[in-house]
Parts: sequence; structure tokens; C-alpha cells
Amino acid sequence: MATEQRTTTDDGPDESSDAPLGLTLASGAVAAAVVLPVLWLVKTSLDVGLTEALSLLARPTTLEVFVNSTVLVAVTTAACVALGVPLAYLTVRTDLPFHRFWTVAVSLPLVIPSYIGAFAFVSAFGPQGDFQRLLAPLGVERIPEIYGLQGAVLVLTLYTYPYVYITARASLKSMDTTLIDAARTLEHSRWDAFKRVTLPQIRPAVAAGALLASLYALSDFGTPSIMRYDVFTRVIYVEFGAFGRDTATLLSLQLVGVTFVILWLESKIRGNERTSAGGRSRDVVPLGAWKLPAMAFCASVAGLALVVPLAILVTWLGAGNASVNQSLAFQWEYVFNSVSVSTAAALVAIVAGLPVAYLSARHSTRLSPLFERATYVGYAVPGVVLGLALVFFGSSVGAPIYPSLYLLVFAYVIRFLPQAVGSLRASFLRVDPSLPEAARTLGRTSVGAFRHVTLPLVAPGLFGGAALVFLTTMKELPATLLLRPSGFKTLVTHIWTAHASGYFGQAAIPALVLLFVSGLSMLVIITQEGYDVK
Repeated sequence: MATEQRTTTDDGPDESSDAPLGLTLASGAVAAAVVLPVLWLVKTSLDVGLTEALSLLARPTTLEVFVNSTVLVAVTTAACVALGVPLAYLTVRTDLPFHRFWTVAVSLPLVIPSYIGAFAFVSAFGPQGDFQRLLAPLGVERIPEIYGLQGAVLVLTLYTYPYVYITARASLKSMDTTLIDAARTLEHSRWDAFKRVTLPQIRPAVAAGALLASLYALSDFGTPSIMRYDVFTRVIYVEFGAFGRDTATLLSLQLVGVTFVILWLESKIRGNERTSAGGRSRDVVPLGAWKLPAMAFCASVAGLALVVPLAILVTWLGAGNASVNQSLAFQWEYVFNSVSVSTAAALVAIVAGLPVAYLSARHSTRLSPLFERATYVGYAVPGVVLGLALVFFGSSVGAPIYPSLYLLVFAYVIRFLPQAVGSLRASFLRVDPSLPEAARTLGRTSVGAFRHVTLPLVAPGLFGGAALVFLTTMKELPATLLLRPSGFKTLVTHIWTAHASGYFGQAAIPALVLLFVSGLSMLVIITQEGYDVK
């Protein structure tokens, strides 16, 4: 190994500008595996003739799908910002009563998969739904249509705004409030101070949360399908099922292109990050007469996102006894299958993420940022596109790779690897490099120093990242539907099949179990990452 020279960067201390060859090769192999499906999708698209490709892309339905997807993402993202930023401001900067309770309550919708929320809202507010039946004695025969764009935006907003809320809240807690005090002494109103001081400070965090919300809205398959709204993900899945391989491939490439446009727009909107150390002053804004409206706002959002689906699931649970389809009867095997593949994905993601995160955090080389950014390709690519690409890859390579659990776990790892890499890299940056160096001076090898010194110190981030991968894997729908082996059923596939067959009661138990397991995963994330609710 080359002699290590310590340098310092804005991100933290680097042990060496020359990384060990083995670490570099391991990181490169992980990065290559992540980009493989996208490259294979491009290869598959080249098999389509140019004339046929242009004909498919020029169809009116293709343009309609593009417009629908763009409108859905734009409106959902704007709605998430409109909900997330005020909620973050209320729970951090004001004297909102019971603010700790509201902090947790408005974060919990992140645990509920959007497709379960969509099931519940269709059951509650759809034609002949529970809400309309309650209003029927009052003479109300029809309520506004839930299907289409409005329903998709409503559901996606309720279950993706926490991305904006959490990032904006973290930024508000870390910013220097003495700057706001200074603006107030210059006779600026609170609104002027917010526009001139607070908003520029939290803009990068809001942009980051909005990026996650927009990528989720673009890649979501379940909600648009349930709301009968034709977007890329729904049409790709339908075309693939109808043996329209060429159309599905070209639409997938279009969807990937839109994804990278969103990433580019986010980088432009975010601008230069402006950070400041937290000041001692705590400028708490008194709500006064607005306390009750503020609590009503928080209660309305949390109630719609949490109470409605839970109430509907309990209703379905009772209905399940009245209409039973034995082929759709719940089996605990589905829980075991879901937990098994999610645990495997979490473990593999952590192992694969270790060399990438360590190389990025501890060695300043030209390849380290490239490998780290390559791991985010899988997260940026929608699950239905990733699943389709791996179907093409697996079917070309053949058995025993396709169909198999190995390919399914591989898809999960590619999809959610950035969650493990991000958590691990942040943990490595918090470890003082002098500690493993001291262990090496006492006779430990580099591997021994990593095992006995560095690894125990990054354990909270490791478990937090694994829990996050586990949580998102448990909820992943399109990749599971496309890649699961025949006869392998999980909670999400059983929920989807039961709802598609019209037996809502059979979807209640697996949905409640999924929410319970997801809640436990969120609890692990909160305890390991030290989520502050004060």
C-alpha cells in the first residue's frame, strides 16, 4: 500500500489520495453491477428498428403518456412542498401545542405504501364507496370522482410530502436563528424575514426533498394503476404483459430520460448551498389566535393519510369474513417470504455499500465520486424499468438466473443501494481517522483496524441503513411483480392480487402486517439515526 497522507476536504478528512487497489476494484465492481441493467435496456432498444422506433414514439398515445406523467409529477411535487414546508415550520419554529406529537404524526405517512393508500381512498371515496354510503341518507347521490389525475395527486401527495417535511425540518433546526433576529431588528416583518433569510437557507433541503417526491411520483406504479391514470409506469407494465416488448422498451428509455431531466432541474433549482452554524438564539414564533387552525391543519393531513387507510383496512378485515376466496386466503408464508428477501437485500446492500462508502469518505481519488454517484442510478431508475431491464437480461442469460430469487434480490439491492451508501458514508465521515491510525501503530493490520475500531463506531449508521433498505424493499411492488419466481408470493403481491380480484377483505390482513413490520423498521431507523422530535 502506498504511504498514506492525510488531507482535508469540505466533506471531512481523507486518509489518502491513493486508495488501495482491492478497495477500488470492489467499488468499481459494485458500480458496474448497478449500471448493468440500464446498459442492457439500451442494448435491447437498439434491436428495435429506427423506423419502427420513430413510429412508436410518434403515436398520440405516447405523447399523452408523456404529458400525463409530467403533469402528475409537477402537481404532486408542488403539493408536497406546499404541505411539507409549512408543517416543518410549524413543528420547529412556532409554539405549536403538542409539537412533539405532531412531529411524529406527520412523519408516519412515510411508512404506508402509496398503493395501500390508493386502495383505501378508492374504497372510501370511490363510486358506491363508504363515504358516499354515509352521505346517502342526507340525499347525496354522487361525490366528486376519485379516479384520474386528482386521485393520483391526492394519494401521492399524502404519502410523499414527508420527504419534503423531514429535509426542511432538519434544515430549519440547524440554521442560525440569530440571522432572523438581526432581520427583525432591521424592522423586517416575520414574512419578510422568512423570504429574505429563512427561505434561502432551507432552499437546498427543500429541493432535495422535492427531488425525492418527484422521483417517487414519476416511478410509482401502484397508485396510477389503481386510479386508472395512464402514465409511463402503468403503460409500460400493461404493454409488457400484452407482449408489446418494443413499446415497453422505448417507453422505459423515455422514462429514464425524464428522470435525468428531473435530476438536472433539481440541481439548478437548489443553487449554491448556504449553510450556517446554529446560533444560540431560538426565535419561537407565537401563533396566538392561529394555534387552533395550525393544529387543525396538522390533524387534517395526518388524519387523511393515517386514519382513512387504517379505518378502511379494519372495515375490510370484517368484510373478509363475509366474502372468502380460499385461493386468496392469507398464509404466514407470505410474511416469511417478504421478510426473508428484504433481509437478504438489506444484508447484501450493506456489504456492497461498504467499499463504495469507505472509498468515498476516506480516499480522495478521481474514481471515488464516480463510483458513489453510479450507485444512485438504480434509485433514480423507476422500479418497473429496472424490473423490465432485468427481465430482458435474465431471459437472455437463461436459467438458473431467471426467474430466481437471486435476480429479485439483485434488483432490490440495485434499487435501494444508495440508502445504504448514504448512511454508511455519513457514519464514516464522523469517525476520526486518527483512531484507526492509532490501532495500526499498535500492530493492527488495516483490515484489523477497520474491524475492531471503525466498524463498531459506524454500527448505528450501518443498522440504520440496513433498516431503511429493509423497509423500502418490503414495500416495493413493480420489481417484485415482474421478477418473482412462479409460486413465490409476498405480502405486496398478495395484496395486489386480492385487490385486483375484488376480494378486498383478503387484502386487509397482509396490509396490516406490512404496516406493522414497516413501523418496526421506522422505529429502528429513528433510534439508530437519532431522529430529533424536540
